[in-house]
Amino acid sequence: MGAWTKQLRTTDATAAGVIIMLVGLFLFAINDAMGKWLVASFSVGQILLVRSIGAFLILGPMLVARDSVQAVFRPEKPALQALRVLASAADVGFFYAAVAYLPLADALTFYMAGPIYVAALSHFFLGERSGWKRWTAIFVGFIGVIIVLRPSSASLTWPSLFAVMGSFSLAVQLILSRLLRNTSDSVLVTWQTVGVLIIGVTLSANAWTTPDLTSLIAMLMLGVVASIAHMMMTRSMKLASASLLAPLQYTLLLWAIILGVIFFDELPDLQVILGSVIIIVAGLFIFHRKKVVGAPVKPETVDRV
Repeated sequence: MGAWTKQLRTTDATAAGVIIMLVGLFLFAINDAMGKWLVASFSVGQILLVRSIGAFLILGPMLVARDSVQAVFRPEKPALQALRVLASAADVGFFYAAVAYLPLADALTFYMAGPIYVAALSHFFLGERSGWKRWTAIFVGFIGVIIVLRPSSASLTWPSLFAVMGSFSLAVQLILSRLLRNTSDSVLVTWQTVGVLIIGVTLSANAWTTPDLTSLIAMLMLGVVASIAHMMMTRSMKLASASLLAPLQYTLLLWAIILGVIFFDELPDLQVILGSVIIIVAGLFIFHRKKVVGAPVKPETVDRV
């Protein structure tokens, strides 16, 4: 009876973890759509600034409640922390610069390649050796990125390059997060939010448009929603196995397509769909190989808090 009860609790926890992860990813998709709507009227710097203030509406009480204020000012490995802050700011900034011109699904497709970049970088910076099967999947994933990128003189654009640079910045951020795994999530998120805030102040100095109340609330909600989504995804990973949760991140692309059609009248073309399918298959295979060879599997999720 005791074993059955324990198994039931484990099943319930796993189901809860999956649901929480899916809701968190949906919130990120809503957040991305809100950002695309706002960047049509306001500068990237202004959006970064106000959304960071919104994020602190959530982070501030969390830090006080957990008595983590002192830990924020004594982080481990300050040089790596600074690099992670720069990577995080680049990730967010390049994303908004990309969606100002690209369809939401196109931009998210580039970000779906983040786990592929992480797999390649992990070999060199984390000592996670990859066999020929995983390297083949990495190579195939890069082909998917190239298909979406359309590298020709007629179609290669700055917005596409912004999306590629943003997704690569995300991968660097995730690598640095592993190197800083002894630092609490609250400290990591606080410093990356500070970094985005500083970049926002710098970029918006000469590009400020006074928002109306609706737009101001929407920009603040970018930070609030992203923080809540981040906490939900962190919680889900404590309830369900990472190998189960990792593939769920690709629902972001589905939501991007749906929201793009509903709010922006955007529909990805066949080339984007083909590239995204290749990227997703390659990413899922990399997750599978990590599980088979016994390496720790952690969802490399799109995370722009």
